[in-house]
Amino acid sequence: MTQSIRVALIGDYRANAVAHQAIPPAVQLAAKTLSLTVNADWIATPELDQLNLADYDAIWLVPGSPYLNDEGVFAAIRWARESGKPFLGSCGGFQYAIVEYARNVLGWEDAGHAETDSGGRWVIAPLACSLVEQRGTVTFQPKSRIAQAYGALESDEGYHCNFGVNPEFSTALATQNLQITSWDLEGDVRGIELSDHPFFVATLFQSERAALQNRLSPLVVAWLQAAKG
Repeated sequence: MTQSIRVALIGDYRANAVAHQAIPPAVQLAAKTLSLTVNADWIATPELDQLNLADYDAIWLVPGSPYLNDEGVFAAIRWARESGKPFLGSCGGFQYAIVEYARNVLGWEDAGHAETDSGGRWVIAPLACSLVEQRGTVTFQPKSRIAQAYGALESDEGYHCNFGVNPEFSTALATQNLQITSWDLEGDVRGIELSDHPFFVATLFQSERAALQNRLSPLVVAWLQAAKG
């Protein structure tokens, strides 16, 4: 029998968002490759307060910040990080995963996101150049989970963002279990993973966009593979 899994797609759906258009086919393409039946529930962030995430085999925090329920989003990230549940974050999901880690692992209580926080330590800050509907080369650390998923050390990827990791904090962020494993050609952070977690990967780029050209997203495949167990 085909194995069946249930995954949570956390984010506030917008029909005009390219990434949101790409995510359902990205999941189904990956599921077909892995011979899985995947039931994917799209969960608006205000619904998080009434959900038990333990009912899901994996969590994807999808693009679309700021979210309608930031507290619920940060709680979901923390739960996935602490429980060992397979976690994928892209774009806004990447940004919020960085802030959650800074606050709850590094103890930076004032860590914030420049899009939503008026003060504090902006670990997520405006990009020097907007990446809204831009593409670029990203490089991967050899033997990292991202590199293993791609079977390569670089890829051309798409973005839709104005915020990223503040370079002032990138070195300090990677001092415990958080590993920076993807960069753009200028050396700015584009992907992270946790070394003490079965699968916790987040990228500023949106690998799911490959599905719009009927191509697999290696990260979605790897995420579902982790969910499959």
